[in-house]
Amino acid sequence: MRLGDQLQRLREEKNMSREELAQRINVSRQAVYKWENNKGYPDIQNLLRLSEIYETTIDELIKNDPTLQRKIDNNQDKSKELDDEEMLNPGFYIGIVIIFLGIFLGIALGNLIVSTFLNIIGMLIICFYKDILKFLKNIKKDFNEQ
Repeated sequence: MRLGDQLQRLREEKNMSREELAQRINVSRQAVYKWENNKGYPDIQNLLRLSEIYETTIDELIKNDPTLQRKIDNNQDKSKELDDEEMLNPGFYIGIVIIFLGIFLGIALGNLIVSTFLNIIGMLIICFYKDILKFLKNIKKDFNEQ
């Protein structure tokens, strides 16, 4: 049974109209209509509210909807791919090398300012590598146009 069908059945068991349900969870009547007709899904906050109103668990609400489960699985796969992609990002490795260089030079020279500066630069490269590349490409493009 799809989530929308289940939501409609549960609402009717509680003898509630779409309007009453919408008011109780502070959404539009159209939102409830979309959910019940499988044209959209409630967000997690609304799923929590619905589970409280219908006296059921979120697990029971979504367990029988294979489409929603596939959507959740796809989102988890994408987030895992993004995490893996971030670790393969050359900026991560460049930044780590600069941080270790800063630590080494700080110890070797006894200069805490150099170490701190290189550590900050390394962290910025790790965090903003793609943005830095875009910025440099734009500068190169502007320079070539002149």
